[in-house]
This record gives sequence, C-alpha cells and structure tokens, in this order.
Amino acid sequence: MADTVIAPPPLATIPVRGGGAFPVRRIFCVGRNYAEHAIEMGSDPTREPPFYFTKPSDAVVTGGADMPYPPATNDLHHEMELVVAIGTGGKDIDEADALKHVWGYCCGLDMTRRDLQNAAKKTARPWDMSKGFDHSAPVGEMVPAAGIDPGKGRIELRVNGETRQVSDLSKMIWSVPEVIANLSRLVTLAPGDLIMTGTPEGVAAVKRGDVLEGTVEGVGEVRTTIR
Repeated sequence: MADTVIAPPPLATIPVRGGGAFPVRRIFCVGRNYAEHAIEMGSDPTREPPFYFTKPSDAVVTGGADMPYPPATNDLHHEMELVVAIGTGGKDIDEADALKHVWGYCCGLDMTRRDLQNAAKKTARPWDMSKGFDHSAPVGEMVPAAGIDPGKGRIELRVNGETRQVSDLSKMIWSVPEVIANLSRLVTLAPGDLIMTGTPEGVAAVKRGDVLEGTVEGVGEVRTTIR
C-alpha cells in the first residue's frame, strides 16, 4: 500500500461517560421530525418520508468547549436534538431489529446558519453551507444504549438559563427505529455513524456570549458558549 502524500486527518471522537471515546464516521441529520417544528418552518407536518442532510465528522464540539460564531451569517440558530450512535452497521435493517444496531446516545445541537438555509430554499439549492460548517455540531458525552428508551423523555434547551425549546421524544414524527430502518435503505450504515434525530419547536437565533445548555431525559446534557 502506497504511503499517504499528506498526514491523515485526526479522527473525530466523542468522550464516553465512564471512560473511552466513540469515533465519529459520518453525521446524518433528519429534517423536520417534530410536527410543531415543521409548522414553524412553514411545512406540512404529515408523515411524508423522512429526508436527510449531513455534517462532516469534525463538526463535533465536545467537552463543553466554546463554539465560534461562524462567518457568513447574521442569523445563527440553535436546534436541540437526541443523537443516535451506530455500533453495528448494516443495510435494509428491519425496524424491529433497528435498536440492536445502536451503541449509544448523546445530546446534540444542530447549529444552523438560517439566513443561508432560507436563501438556499428559495433557489432550490443544497443546504450544505447552512448546516455542515465548522463547529456546527456541539455534543455531550456519549452514553451506552442499555436501559435508554429513545421513544420517550423530555428534551429541552436553555439559552442563558431561559427555556427556548421543550418537548418530548414521543413527539417525533418518525421514531428512532423507523429512522434507522429508512436510512439503511438509502445508505449502508456503519459503526461510528451518528444520526441527529430532529429538533422540536422553538428554534431561534443566538449571539456571541450566549450560553446554551440542552438536556435529554435519561441521556445527559450538552453545553457550549457562543464566542
């Protein structure tokens, strides 16, 4: 095998509660997976097939580190989400077996350059630069899946101590097993893949200096400060 011509990029990882690190391969994100959020974004919340966008693996921000305010935007929004970590890959996964492929869960923020996203929507262009920018995925500690029910539990985001988003995982339009089964028919899932499962209503802009603290009942928390 030929030597690489440049140094391999560092592997993105997420700290695991109790020790160790979870390596991140790809990040898939489910769009508009809570009815109330679909409505606030001007969409029909009926159960149309789920759709996905992606973030690069090195977009993760871990350990409560600060998130730099990104360039090219004046409208940076928070989106609080449950994140699913795949431990066993596969394709055409049956919904009944989907949770067997999950290694663990964590809390995450799908940070969004909303002005760029809105401009892309108007011209039917891709969302990549509104979603997949540097440091766009702050996450909390990874927690092993045993004992966690991803189908219920309070999900909340506070900005400077004030609640901005609050809902329950049971309000997802597409459940975690349904999302895994559906996504595995589009791509072959692999160990290290993350799935951000969508955000509830209440998304809004943040500014430099804001402290974001999110929690998912039974999973943990995510924290970052916008700098």
